[in-house]
This record gives sequence, C-alpha cells and structure tokens, in this order.
Amino acid sequence: MPFDPAFLWQTFVALIAGIPLALQLAVFSVAAGTVLASGLALMRVSRLWWLDFPARFYIFAFRGTPLLVQIYIVYYGLSQFPDLRHSFVWPALRDAYWCAMAALALNTAAYTAEIMRGGLLSVPAGQIEAAKACGMGRVKLFRRIVIPQAIRQMLPGYSNEVVLMVKSTALASTITIMEITGIAAKLISESYRTVEVFACAGAIYLILNFIVARLFVLLEWALWPERRKGRHPTDTIVKKGEVHA
Repeated sequence: MPFDPAFLWQTFVALIAGIPLALQLAVFSVAAGTVLASGLALMRVSRLWWLDFPARFYIFAFRGTPLLVQIYIVYYGLSQFPDLRHSFVWPALRDAYWCAMAALALNTAAYTAEIMRGGLLSVPAGQIEAAKACGMGRVKLFRRIVIPQAIRQMLPGYSNEVVLMVKSTALASTITIMEITGIAAKLISESYRTVEVFACAGAIYLILNFIVARLFVLLEWALWPERRKGRHPTDTIVKKGEVHA
C-alpha cells in the first residue's frame, strides 16, 4: 500500500534519531566557518593586495566547486599525503565526522565572507567620516558604528546561508555518516520504499529549517526596532507637516 501511515510513522521516528548529528554538523561547521569568514572579510576590505588576493582566491575556489567534491577531497584526498598521515591532525582527519565538518566549515566560510563584506561596505561613508571627525578611534568606530549596522544588513543573507548548511549536512551521508539522510538510505536499502522514506526525511529538514528561519526573524526584529512598527528604517514619516528621517 503506497504511503502506508504506519510505515510513515515508523520511518519518521527512525529518522528523528539522526537529527542530533545533523544539527551538530550544522552548528559546529557554521560556527567555525563564521570565525574563518570574519578574517576573510577583513582581508577583502583591507585594501591591501597581499591580503585581498589570497582571500579572493579562497572564496573563488570554494564558491566555484561543488560541496560534494570538497567533501570527497577532504575525506579521500588528504590520505594521499604521507606527511599528513603521520602528523598530529591525522587522528581527526581519518574520522568521517571531522572531515565532513571541516569541508562544511571551509565551504560556508567562503559564502559568509562575502555576506560580511557586503555588510561592512553597506555602512554609509558619511557616518564613518563623522565618527572620525568626533575623534573616535578605529576600534571604537568598528564596535559602535560599523559592526552594529553591518550585522543588521547581513542577517537576511546569513540566515539563508545557515539554512543551506542545515540542508548541506545531507551530503555527509556520502562518507558513511549516519545522520538523517544516511539513516534514510539505510531504510531504503531494507524496504525499497524510496518515496515514503525520502518524503519523511524532507519533512524533517523542512521543520528544522522553518525553526531556523523563524529564529533569525526574531533576531532581526530584536536588532532592528524600526521593523516592529511595520516600516523600514530608511523610510520617512510625514506627520503634521514635518519630515522625520
């Protein structure tokens, strides 16, 4: 019987066991990728060619190649180097979990760096000049003027990247990691019911990404008070013949 309710429920319960591992991969890879992306973004806006060029090449390489290929290179390719196999990092790199996390982190860093660069460049130059004219130092300028505005501008793009990373954890199943998609592949090999199993897996990813998206909406509202009033902060309000920015 297609779409047997009892089988769907059993499959859904079985796939739930893979959620913690999928979330671990997503959270840790996004966290590590964000740290790396911060350095890359600063290199891109530094206006120093010897910093900008390596960051630009890194971003070009990881954005221009498929994530699946990157996972295979980290998991299968690094073992081809004898020096690496005898180094202190080999115990981690021979583990599929850490290889998947490393590939995901390196990939998301490239995209997040460009999102951060866009946020930094979106800060009006007039505000920066005004802060400098008031005697504000570079660190204080970054902390009080640039970063708060850049974060608000980059949140929509960054939320999309986080959602993509949650979905990208499914590729970790190709290197023997039993997260949601890995368990789904195992269930399909046992039952030969592809549609039902993948339908349950898709529903779980849909629920997870809905929660992630709503959390970013709440964060955006917390950092952007003007949106609580139903208007964009760049809009103007005409009231009693006066114009308020």
